[in-house]
Amino acid sequence: MTTSTEPARRFTAERPPVRTTLATLVADRAARDPRAVAMRHKHLGIWQEVDWAGYWDTVQKVAHAFLALGVEPDDRVAIHSENRPEWLFADVAAVAVRATTVGFYPTNPAAEVSYLLTHSGAKILIAEDQEQVDKALEVVAGAPELRHIVYIEPRGIRNRYHNPLLMGWDDLLARGAEHQAAHPEALADRMAETTPDDVATLIYTSGTTGPPKGAMLSIANVEFAIATHAGGNGFAVPAPGPHDLLLSYLPLCHVVERTFTTWFNAGTGSQVNFAESIDTVQQNLAEVQPTIVFSVPRIWEKILAGVQLKLAAASWPKRLAARQWLKVAGWIGDTLVRTGGRHTAATRLVYAVGWVCWYRALRDRLGLRRVRAAVSGAAPIAPEVLKFFMGIGVPMFEAYGMTENAAIATSNRPGRVRLGTVGEPLGAAEIRIEEGAGEILTRHPAVFAGYFRDAEATAEVLSPDGWLRTGDVGEWVDGTHLKITDRAKDIIITAGGKNISPSELENAVKASPYIKEAVVIGDRRPYLTALVGIEFDTVAEWAQRRRIDFTTYRDLSEKPQVIELVRDVIDDVNGRFARVEQIKKFRLLPKELDHEDGELTATQKVKRRAVSERYAELVEDLYSRRSA
Repeated sequence: MTTSTEPARRFTAERPPVRTTLATLVADRAARDPRAVAMRHKHLGIWQEVDWAGYWDTVQKVAHAFLALGVEPDDRVAIHSENRPEWLFADVAAVAVRATTVGFYPTNPAAEVSYLLTHSGAKILIAEDQEQVDKALEVVAGAPELRHIVYIEPRGIRNRYHNPLLMGWDDLLARGAEHQAAHPEALADRMAETTPDDVATLIYTSGTTGPPKGAMLSIANVEFAIATHAGGNGFAVPAPGPHDLLLSYLPLCHVVERTFTTWFNAGTGSQVNFAESIDTVQQNLAEVQPTIVFSVPRIWEKILAGVQLKLAAASWPKRLAARQWLKVAGWIGDTLVRTGGRHTAATRLVYAVGWVCWYRALRDRLGLRRVRAAVSGAAPIAPEVLKFFMGIGVPMFEAYGMTENAAIATSNRPGRVRLGTVGEPLGAAEIRIEEGAGEILTRHPAVFAGYFRDAEATAEVLSPDGWLRTGDVGEWVDGTHLKITDRAKDIIITAGGKNISPSELENAVKASPYIKEAVVIGDRRPYLTALVGIEFDTVAEWAQRRRIDFTTYRDLSEKPQVIELVRDVIDDVNGRFARVEQIKKFRLLPKELDHEDGELTATQKVKRRAVSERYAELVEDLYSRRSA
């Protein structure tokens, strides 16, 4: 366990009250409960613990190092790393010295790193390893404000790289310890100067339609967001606290992962467990058995697809039992949907039997046995996926928020679930729908301060009286619950003048375990078509069971049997929609969409324009007279 060698210090005891920040929250918790575990991470396959005293002790060293390196208020400190304790240490330390944290996605290629470093004007970059250091060094000439690159993992760098900008993490801590010994009050003095308008973090948007914009979240914004969640008014999580376990695996530069990892941790004392990698999430879920889980629809869909894949390969007795209990789960899920998520006497009794016979073992393997709140957000999720998890006993809630409002907008609540909606306003959040266009607007103290170095873009979305234009189109259900129709810019208007929401169709198609991506096309066209990407693992297993030979993704996607498999999925989905809203034709993509190829954002959202342009020949073929 990582612990402090000295008692944790509270900066509020001997000086005027300090504005509540991530740093003061961590310091206060370290003073109240220093030996409680704040976070865990794996090293050489063994979980290592960091207690609150050790957390704050390391934050102070990093913060003093920033002071020693000349970090001034409003300077930017960038972090380019997978989720790990050092991410939080650097983030909280930056807030403590009144600097601004800028998170990069680990998958950002060098060109995007160049843009982010240059646009943010970061003075210090915390880079995880040789891969991230190489990206920075490749573009450093175009980032004149960058002064230091601190690498966390020394392998491949120390004693081989001799760039004067480079510094190891251990060297950073040593410099911080020296500064702390020489200037013991310097950090407290800097923290005492904190103002509500200080920019705590700069979070870059996904950039689906253009260059990413840096959303500025202030100290006051983050303070309100933390208070909302810690007070039980947040994402359908009643009374979060030190008893809760979290698994951190989605990129920390995304606002919702920052909420559930850094902000929840500091504000409620919940324990953060860092997944080893995105590839080990399923294993780490089973090890940790978290009580609160947030994920994007893609992960929930993948978990469901994995269940279906394993059942397909199981022995016939197991398949028979599984089908029966999945059928029962479907009935339970349908009932819960009708009752707003409240169990009836019948569902409680049936589920109790199912828990003993099948659901307990399934949830244990999935790592969801102890979950008391599972939240899906960042994109719409198919109703079938939600009903599956609700049916097996996982309390699943869809929520809504965005970077620009610190992820504070709406959420479904226990006993008040409305399927197909993103729930009711959170806490003090105001939500209204603009007449005519139907755009959703939000207003509350966590609405961002604006876009960094982009006053024009800020004025387009933020009104003088604090209303944020979300760019999403929606409507009220039962006068209480918000339903997202689509992104305003994604609405399709066919040649016949019909307005179509593509996301609803796409999500219905992606609910199939065989489909990974679906991009509906049809703006100014006579009918709707789609470009479809198969889920390689599940389709490959399906093909192997039928002894269909293939070599590559492209080869598999061109097999007539696979095309028919996808056609069956499309036909099934079409049966749920009006004729004008149906997909008339489709083509399978020859490769998986990729971030580095510019087809996906770092958050795995499809860049529609880029995909349409890259596969223009396929699109045109869908509308040619010879197309079938």
